Parts: sequence; C-alpha cells; structure tokens
Amino acid sequence: MAEVHVNGQIESADDFPSNTLFVRWSLQLNGGWTLVRGNSSGQTQTDVGGILRKAYFAHPISLHLGTRTVQGWPRINLEVWHYDSYGRQELYGYGSLFIPSSPGDHELTCNIWRPKGTVREEMLQRFIGGGLQVSHPSILNDSRERAKLQTVAMGSVQLRLSIVTRHMDRFGIIC
Repeated sequence: MAEVHVNGQIESADDFPSNTLFVRWSLQLNGGWTLVRGNSSGQTQTDVGGILRKAYFAHPISLHLGTRTVQGWPRINLEVWHYDSYGRQELYGYGSLFIPSSPGDHELTCNIWRPKGTVREEMLQRFIGGGLQVSHPSILNDSRERAKLQTVAMGSVQLRLSIVTRHMDRFGIIC
C-alpha cells in the first residue's frame, strides 16, 4: 500500500469582516484511500483577536493515509465560523484544497467563499445575522454543482503542511 503522511497545522485566517473566528475542518477521501491513523475532522479554538484583522490558531493536523490508487486524491474541506457580539455562531464561508502530492514542506492558502443571496437575504444577513449555507457539504467537492453557485469572497485560511510519501513508486506514482 502506498502511504502519505501529513503533519502540519492550520495557522491563521485573515481578511474576514471579524477576527473572532474558528475553523472546522474535515478530510475527504475518495476512491481507494483510507485513513490509517489520525482524525478525519476537527475544530480550532476561537481566536478573539484585538485590533488585528488576523486570527491565529496553530491547530495541529496529523494524518496517515493509505491507498492503492491516485484517483480521488484526498482534500481538506474548511468551514470558517465566527462569534458575533451576542455569542451566536455564524458561518462565514467554505473552502477546500487538495493535500499536496509532492513530499516536503508546503505553505498553502485556502480562499474562503460563501453563497450569495438575493438583495433581501443579503440585507437580513447584514443586520440580523445568519446567512445562506450549502444544503449538503458534498457540494463542496462537486465542481459542476459549485460552478452553479453565485458566491462572495470572504477571506483566506493559511495552512502549513509537511508531506512524507512512502511506496508510491510501487504503484507507478512518481512524486
């Protein structure tokens, strides 16, 4: 079995309307991929930043993945949430990125977006809170369905991942 070891962290998030943020992440495996060791999902702590427009997390990610095929390369799906001044949780947006396929250290930026509503829905979100959410998280992984959405850019999340591969050459995979 070919193996991919992922060690790293969700470092920070910036360019969001508020910096009282936390990130929920989940691993998406397709094809012949399996999670040998590690958590398939997690959540950072909430950063209650000061005047800076950046939230810091340093949330660790450690995964050991196995596969017999490169099809369905694993992804990390992100949801960025924030707490408003009343203590309510509000979803700021979604993002998704592929785990790098080449060994080594990688600094990644995941752009976060949210669905755009009608003028009425946008006004309600601005003054009351809440907002549109995708009906099912699987839409994040289907590019054809995602292309049908009108979206608004929200900010970005920075990750730092170290990748170690093993036995990839046995399956004709050159990294």
